[in-house]
Amino acid sequence: MQKGKYYITTAIAYTSGKPHIGNTYEAVLADSIARFKRKDGYEVFFQTGTDEHGQKNEQKAAEAGVTPKEYVDNISAEIRRIWDLMETSYDKFIRTTDPDHEKQVQKIFKRLYAQGDIYKGAYEGLYCTPCESFWTESQLKDGKCPDCGREVKPAKEEAYFFRMSKYAQRLIDHINSHPEFIQPVSRKNEMMNNFLLPGLQDLCVSRTSFKWGIPVDFDDKHVVYVWLDALTNYITGIGYDADGDSSEQYRKLWPADLHLIGKDIIRFHTIYWPIFLMALGEPLPKQVFGHPWLLQGDGKMSKSKGNVIYADDLVDFFGVDAVRYFVLHEMPYDNDGVVSWELLVERINSDLANTLGNLVNRTISMSNKYFGGVVADKGAAEAVDGELKALAEGCYDRVEKKMETLRVADAISEVFSLFKRCNKYIDETQPWVLAKDPQKADRLSTVLYNLVEGIMIGASLLEPFMPNTAAAIAGQLHTELRGFEECTHFGLYPSGNRVTEKSEILFARLDVKEVVEKAEAMYEARRQAAQKAEETKREEENEAADANVAAKPEITYDDFAKLQFQVGEILRCEEVPNSRKLLCSQVKIGNQVKQIVSGIKSYYSPQEMVGKKVMVLVNLKPAKLAGVLSEGMLLCAEGPDGTLALVTPEKEMPAGAEIC
Repeated sequence: MQKGKYYITTAIAYTSGKPHIGNTYEAVLADSIARFKRKDGYEVFFQTGTDEHGQKNEQKAAEAGVTPKEYVDNISAEIRRIWDLMETSYDKFIRTTDPDHEKQVQKIFKRLYAQGDIYKGAYEGLYCTPCESFWTESQLKDGKCPDCGREVKPAKEEAYFFRMSKYAQRLIDHINSHPEFIQPVSRKNEMMNNFLLPGLQDLCVSRTSFKWGIPVDFDDKHVVYVWLDALTNYITGIGYDADGDSSEQYRKLWPADLHLIGKDIIRFHTIYWPIFLMALGEPLPKQVFGHPWLLQGDGKMSKSKGNVIYADDLVDFFGVDAVRYFVLHEMPYDNDGVVSWELLVERINSDLANTLGNLVNRTISMSNKYFGGVVADKGAAEAVDGELKALAEGCYDRVEKKMETLRVADAISEVFSLFKRCNKYIDETQPWVLAKDPQKADRLSTVLYNLVEGIMIGASLLEPFMPNTAAAIAGQLHTELRGFEECTHFGLYPSGNRVTEKSEILFARLDVKEVVEKAEAMYEARRQAAQKAEETKREEENEAADANVAAKPEITYDDFAKLQFQVGEILRCEEVPNSRKLLCSQVKIGNQVKQIVSGIKSYYSPQEMVGKKVMVLVNLKPAKLAGVLSEGMLLCAEGPDGTLALVTPEKEMPAGAEIC
């Protein structure tokens, strides 16, 4: 049954570097909600992507020696690779460098300016480059940025501003009349008490101190500042047009049903974004959910420490679904979660290997051992079956209620409660005891059927969270995963069906000590590689510094024009007697031959010199060196270590060709 549309978005990831597991959690969380809604009968559109403009990326690109576009292209591709690795089923991956997005941002800016919501002024304040935010002295925390704790610097520049206060009361009224708009409630209280009720300041929406941004097309000194660019992706990505010619898709999908974001950017999504929409005359999103952070158990993740946990590292160790399970199950609804290698192993062993993997393995093994793999309901029911059946048939309703309030961890726990009940059912019915009595064959067959049926309902409900595992279970039971409606009916597994002959281990038990040692070895290898790269970089910088030549006084073109450079061909060369440094060359230049003495004996032999095409300063006044006449100069480049190299033409040139 089709239940209507459901438009869900993540915050677009900033392209400043590879996302760690805490960043990746949001994409996996959104994917699990999108998958659940699809299976629940909704027409889902799931959008994610990358936020690519700004001063920080301009600086990082310069440090890397590439253009800003080249820099963000690489990082955006890496983010998309991670999202794909984690099986995120997005329908659109938007980039803020997409031409259609940039065009609409310019149109939005111009429209808001034309209607008086944006005005030109000047900004003076304390600026945090990593957060790309201006602050007043009173907003700082211990003299530093209140968001990231880094240093701020005084900054002043011409800028355009948005009149936030114009819409503040309207937003307060909306929040009060729509209690579901900001979730969890603690985030709503923070926004109201800390920002809206004290009064909003006008918001800086353009910058002139850097160029990597969307140009304000009617004032090209300015680029659109981050939030008016980034936030509008939620509408530009589905076809919004500021001139009123929005697409059918936009009219169908907007307003968004859910913006899923990190708690650190809740202010931008629940104050700035709704006010922008009000100014544009568009409906507000139905709900903004500010999820907590996933923190590293043994301290903050740090690139400098070399201990950052990345999703692809975890996948290499544990597999995609194990990582998905951990980040979804371990993250509380409102408080920060913790990730560590030890916790991951503990959860995989207890929940995935023991509770789920062992259940599936035992059930398939017993079906093969006692009935050649055939699973049949013989109708030999007993009272103990009732509790299992009731729990299984009611599982979808409990999971759906948890998902309605975005309590994803609790929803997964409901599914695993069913698997735990199946394990308890094995202990209660003791199939190995029933197998000893031929009179209990029908009862044994019914018990195994009930186990397979319970597993299939659980696997079908698990699919949005662990899609590969759910499919693997269905494959081993030789059946298809079910829709949610079918999960409310116990007994749909085809009686007489045959399971796989040999069960494959879904999740192997792991040795925590071995895993931690392997992870530490990986980190140590990375630290050494980073140290080596840093040393190489310093060496290159030192070489570059050594190569710097002290500047001589400026000359005019007339001074330069007095020098005559031509290509010369060395016909003969010999050592200068009684000299350790000098070679004497006969150099053909056009229709004449000049004798030139050069101090390059340490770098070239006479034999090497013959036949070379070289750059010659022809009109240098003749002079004697070690008693030998020299009628010009061969030009050389000198490296930081004093090494000399003759300057030669890149392409074949005739002797006598003018160098200009």
